Amino acid sequence: MVEKNLEGKVIVIAGGAHGVGKAAAFEFAKQGAKVVLGDRLDCTEVVEKIKANGGEATYVYTDLLKVADCKNLFTQAYEKYGKVDCFYMYAGITPVSPLDTCDEETFDAVMDTNFKACFFCCQAAIKYMRMNKGGSIVFTGSAHGWGGQKDRCAYACSKGVLRILMEHIAHQYATEHIRCNYLTLGWTPTEGEVALRESQGESEEELRKRAAGILPMGRMCEVTDYLGALVYMMSDSSAMMTGSTFRLTAGEYI
Repeated sequence: MVEKNLEGKVIVIAGGAHGVGKAAAFEFAKQGAKVVLGDRLDCTEVVEKIKANGGEATYVYTDLLKVADCKNLFTQAYEKYGKVDCFYMYAGITPVSPLDTCDEETFDAVMDTNFKACFFCCQAAIKYMRMNKGGSIVFTGSAHGWGGQKDRCAYACSKGVLRILMEHIAHQYATEHIRCNYLTLGWTPTEGEVALRESQGESEEELRKRAAGILPMGRMCEVTDYLGALVYMMSDSSAMMTGSTFRLTAGEYI
């Protein structure tokens, strides 16, 4: 019998319709968790596939730009399953945003999606984790959070401030056994990344080839490369892990 490391846990994912969030939803369910997906994009197909494989999942329509929706996501999770054990913040956007040309609309979109939504999701998550006397929160970090590339200034700032929020939660809520960690993802050919590069005239094949020549380990990270770390960070095996920056970047340090 395969051991299920997340048996009985209720895990909320913000941004579960695609990319690492979607892959994490399948893996968490496979590991025995009840998964609640919050996204503006329809996650019904993801939920149906999880259920078809014997898992348990729920989709809650969530506009993460609305604080009320962020709170409702966790309320719905609690009302359906009676607790909230874990929260994975995956949702985020990565537009071209150099400091010298970034407009206000782009800046606001990045900070509202990548930081403000996470801030208020955490507020709601902590409310319900307190009832359960603990929980695990994981942010999707980026190597850009240490300065970043010139054409991703707003994005870099949003990922940098998430590190501060992670450290704040880890320090201030440790006595309540609410943990928070920062999973630094590498360069990954997610749907969003591929679409962005294609809009700039670069195919996925060209992107992968270029990235392979840049990354020290010779290839881009795939969404499956993060699943083991995510399961560990959500599980009781990492009960003493908080305030940590966990890097999975193929050797990339910007």
